[in-house]
Amino acid sequence: MYIIIVQKIKTLEGGAQMEITDVRVRKISSGGRMKAIASVTFDQEFVVHEIKVIEGQNGLFMSMPRKERNGKFMDIAHPINQETRDKIEKAILKAYDEAEDPVPNTESNNDAESENKEA
Repeated sequence: MYIIIVQKIKTLEGGAQMEITDVRVRKISSGGRMKAIASVTFDQEFVVHEIKVIEGQNGLFMSMPRKERNGKFMDIAHPINQETRDKIEKAILKAYDEAEDPVPNTESNNDAESENKEA
């Protein structure tokens, strides 16, 4: 059973704007289409983790956090309109361009990972 609470919040004239106050991107070198994982903070009060940066046919795009339910994937959190999606994606891709490339795996790192798996 779900309880839905709707609260009307007064906004400034013209409507309040949600501000992206922090974007953190961690590039990964998986060799696949996923290029990074991002976290975005809104209004210094709310954060969304596990936003993926994916390389598609038309370039990079973001994929919101999702979970599988009954064989279907559903976004856990997502923008309600295209304007907001574009705003978030633009901020993430800008941070992606500025982020340092991941450190390539070295043989010693692979050995340490295999030891951890065996333990």
